[in-house]
Amino acid sequence: MAPDEALVLVGGAPHCNAGHLAMKDFALNDLVRFDDFYQFNLAVGAERLAGRSSGETPMRLILASMKHETNTFSPVPTGLERFAERALCFAAEVPETFRGTRTGLGAFLDLAREAGAEIVTPVAAEASPSAPVAAQAYARITDAICEAVAGGADGIMLDLHGAMVAESTPDGEGSLLERVRALAPQTPICVNLDLHSNLSEAMVRNCDAMIGYKTYPHVDSYETALQIGRVLLRTLQGEVRPVMAWGNRPLLAQTLRMGHEDEPMKSLLALAVDAEQEPGLLAATVFGGFPLADIHDAGLSAVVVADGNADQAEAVKERLLNACWEQREEFIYRGEPLHEAIARAKKLEEGPVILLDHADNTASGGTQDVMTVIAEVLSQELEDVAVHAVRDPQAVQEMIAAGVGAQVTIDLGGKMDMPSIKRRGESLRVTGRVRSITDGDYVVTGPKNTGMTEHMGASAVLDTGKVQIVVVSYSNEPFDLGAFTSVGIDPRRKKYLLLKSRIHYRAGFAPIARHTITCDGIGVTSSDNSLFTFEHVRRPIFPLDAMEDN
Repeated sequence: MAPDEALVLVGGAPHCNAGHLAMKDFALNDLVRFDDFYQFNLAVGAERLAGRSSGETPMRLILASMKHETNTFSPVPTGLERFAERALCFAAEVPETFRGTRTGLGAFLDLAREAGAEIVTPVAAEASPSAPVAAQAYARITDAICEAVAGGADGIMLDLHGAMVAESTPDGEGSLLERVRALAPQTPICVNLDLHSNLSEAMVRNCDAMIGYKTYPHVDSYETALQIGRVLLRTLQGEVRPVMAWGNRPLLAQTLRMGHEDEPMKSLLALAVDAEQEPGLLAATVFGGFPLADIHDAGLSAVVVADGNADQAEAVKERLLNACWEQREEFIYRGEPLHEAIARAKKLEEGPVILLDHADNTASGGTQDVMTVIAEVLSQELEDVAVHAVRDPQAVQEMIAAGVGAQVTIDLGGKMDMPSIKRRGESLRVTGRVRSITDGDYVVTGPKNTGMTEHMGASAVLDTGKVQIVVVSYSNEPFDLGAFTSVGIDPRRKKYLLLKSRIHYRAGFAPIARHTITCDGIGVTSSDNSLFTFEHVRRPIFPLDAMEDN
């Protein structure tokens, strides 16, 4: 069937979303010819834009951000205070905070300014990964966006994550977009998403165009937002008519196997980039998914945006997903015993050597206070080690009370139990000198979120003589050298850097690293699937279930 002969369900359809729905000429859920539907909306848009071009009123754009990667196995609560630790601002504070930054929202602000638009910025909210978002916090953030949408707009640009679970909904982004679409049935919506999005039908059905990052560490959020934001502006100008195809495969890929410089993701992302060079393709994305969310839609997926040609979008989407499925075995991480990994690190002569405590990665929902890997490093007597970081506000306050230069003995970490993996928090008694105390703020200078201020909360460095441990009050993954330099440690001069990270560390630390060793410790971000009880994810799914083909 040719694109202009295709039928579209008013209200959107999973593989063919014309986007401007439920107008007076069409009843909701009517099945109409796509081209009739598109031409009607184009006429409405042209009439609106005619008024804009005459100088009567500027185009009005709503720009907002809501980002949280939810680990349903994490015990770390996610209220508004969790967002406030990272980014939570409203109205005029949003452009003040994000303008000039290399973030998705920064890109949307740049596009809107270039277009001479009236800009409405209801909220920008981002929290470090943790447990499902509290219902009250989710309502506060989504209500702010919906209140702005109810006031009317010509276009809506949303910078979302794609893997948010709230106490009130397992599909945080899908539920938000359903509300937005109901309030603005005639308004084009574009969405910028994280590579680890757990894509849902509701998310695709309720927007006009979406894209995801093609890097991990995520250093292209600005570029992907520019790309999809331009699709929205071109839609408003009548230059393109976006249609989307999406789908998934029963594959719970593991995060440690999604680095964009590593196979299999390197080749799969290259396929998506190549597809975008095809005439008529506006965007193509492979989403690795976030596997530590026990929800139905968790896992690998893809979405393709084409200019009016639903068949083209469908064919490219299938090509991407089939390539992903063929590489499913490569998405599974296989490690080594912790004591062997540390012993191997001890034999290396050149540093810095990166030691990844990936099972307690705060940027995947870890408590960031598990001491297992640190204890092994101390036991094997590695020297010249810097650790980032243990989240222990109580220990920070003890060091502040003691003062810089004081000798202290602290029961460090282990303040939080992890019932999902049947582990109690275990502190480690450590003696050392308080080397520095700071407010924990620093400005990112590396390629990820350049220009943003990172907030570690009140922070201190505990120096045991062989190991310097950064202790923070807020969850914070080390992806920028400022995580160390802001507290007085030069990471370039250390033999070992023990980082509670998975892949994001590469943004700042890969250029200085001589070796990297993955350390299989304990925590709710472990890559050992046997530790977790999955009750809601769609089954069968690989590797939880044996599967021969799709």
